[in-house]
Amino acid sequence: MGSFTQLVYLVPLFPLLGFLINGLGWKKIPKSAGGIIGSLAVLASLVISIGIFFEVRTAAAPVTITLFNFIQSGKLQIPFAFQVDALSSLFLLIITGIGFLIHVYSTSYMHEDKGMTKFFAYLNLFVFSMLLLVLGANYLIMFIGWEGVGLCSYLLIGFWFKNRDYTNAAKKAFIMNRIGDLGFLVGMLMILLNYGTLSYQEFFGTLKSGAVLVPTTTYNWIAICLFIGAMGKSAQIPLYTWLPDAMAGPTPVSALIHAATMVTAGVYMIARSNVLYDLAPMAQNLVAIIGVATALLAATIALYQNDIKKVLAYSTVSQLGFMFLALGVGAYTTGVFHVMTHAFFKALLFLGAGSVIHAMGGEQDITRMGGLSKKLPITFITFLIGVLAISGFPFTSGFISKDEILLAAYAHNPIYFWVATFTAVLTAVYMFRLLFLVFFGGFRGTEHQAHHLHESPWAITLPLIILAALSLIGGFVQIPALYGGHDFLNDFLAKAGIPAFSNESDPALHTKEYMMLGGTIIGLLIIFFATRKLFAVKQFGGEYKGFRKVLANKWYVDEIYDAIIVRPLDMFSDLLDRFAERMGIDGVVNGVGKTVRWGSDRIRLLQNGQVGFYIFVMVLGMVLLFALGFFWIKITI
Repeated sequence: MGSFTQLVYLVPLFPLLGFLINGLGWKKIPKSAGGIIGSLAVLASLVISIGIFFEVRTAAAPVTITLFNFIQSGKLQIPFAFQVDALSSLFLLIITGIGFLIHVYSTSYMHEDKGMTKFFAYLNLFVFSMLLLVLGANYLIMFIGWEGVGLCSYLLIGFWFKNRDYTNAAKKAFIMNRIGDLGFLVGMLMILLNYGTLSYQEFFGTLKSGAVLVPTTTYNWIAICLFIGAMGKSAQIPLYTWLPDAMAGPTPVSALIHAATMVTAGVYMIARSNVLYDLAPMAQNLVAIIGVATALLAATIALYQNDIKKVLAYSTVSQLGFMFLALGVGAYTTGVFHVMTHAFFKALLFLGAGSVIHAMGGEQDITRMGGLSKKLPITFITFLIGVLAISGFPFTSGFISKDEILLAAYAHNPIYFWVATFTAVLTAVYMFRLLFLVFFGGFRGTEHQAHHLHESPWAITLPLIILAALSLIGGFVQIPALYGGHDFLNDFLAKAGIPAFSNESDPALHTKEYMMLGGTIIGLLIIFFATRKLFAVKQFGGEYKGFRKVLANKWYVDEIYDAIIVRPLDMFSDLLDRFAERMGIDGVVNGVGKTVRWGSDRIRLLQNGQVGFYIFVMVLGMVLLFALGFFWIKITI
């Protein structure tokens, strides 16, 4: 055990301290100081995470650090413990690294907001919860972090709470995540019922040894329940509609939620539970089907969105679908690899969008932008790199990770491959559309906006440059041998017990790799020359028609949910309120009160103040007592 591994408890502790300092003193701490405190807290966690990562590289086995006994009841013991292995150390780097860049970015982006210190308190709490989620050595600690990021997403999405639409978006995210969390909770209880433990090492060890024999249906149901939790957190069909609405939060929040933290929690959980999913083929196929369907659906919606952050939001949902497709076909390392590369280019794209919005004075409609490449050169170049990476341009990080996903899909089921390939083409189409409408052509905004266009300050552009570099070189850790590389990430994650996906032994897959390489280059060239006419703003009359209108309105999924779920529940609630609550419960309670009052109004008439009446009543009472006593004696005899 290395020295940094022994200090693993400091990784979540620093952001927690940052949250407490900024949270308790947000009214007194200056905004600049609040930003520095929040950023330094995450930087400290990043430094320790780097040390842990290098120690794990040379470690032979995972290390469990037990802090204290959390729950102890009879034979059940659940410690508050952290598991340090290859998977958790990789996610520590992603969370703290991307999180730190977003914190630095936020010091400039939020500098005019009066609640900036409170904002950094929420960001620190978010990072703390996510670190707890990935470090937990059992499902209960994971669940605590799982709920924590759900709470923080509610606080951050609705940060500008004076806007009712923003608070509605926050409530929608919170409620839809609770639906998924119920499935996760049921899955945990099923594990506890059948295996008597929630510890990863004990549970997975029992699964591997077969010491506890349960029907295959039990494996499937546990895996499906856990996947329902992943559906909510990682925005898969049907629980994905909260994620685009989460754009209501400030842009740094969008980057933090959509890039490296909250939405990847479901991917982490399934990758961590790979032993279970290998024993549950039905659940694994469900993961793949839901993943590829979500990727395709979200990509079609993104084609005709005009809000710059909405396009990126639906691209996140689509990329998450690719990750779940990889997990569903058993390529767990490939899914985690795409998590890493996606964290780089998606954080870059969101922060780049924030730079554009900052320059445009808050404008987010891409049909009112244009020609910004000259005014925002750094933002343009870095954004272009992000677009190339997410589109799968050859030898960017996105190409290598997406290439592996498509090959894994082809090896499992060619249908998955062709659907995913078509979705990848759509990704390039809507991302180049976004690039052209924002940075090329003439400026379509107001004269006031044109006058104030300027490049963002260094606190915004520096994170963009770093993320752009990572988006270019981040995929080199997993270059296939076909291209003269080595699968370093496969070897690294194997230490965490995650089986490697290798396609090097199948010549047919090599042919597919060459096909995809050539097809990607040709496809991007076609897109580059055709997209400008296909989506030209000059041809846009303000409202889409026909099938384009269906896509622009997101397949009317929100309206369908409203019609078949929200409105019936509202009507049922009104009926319960009217009949069960008011006429039933309230009727009984109020009826008892009215009956007592009515009776007391009559009985009080006996107290009329006349002495003769009192004597008469007293004598009458005595006579009744004697009569009752006489008849009682006769009955008993």
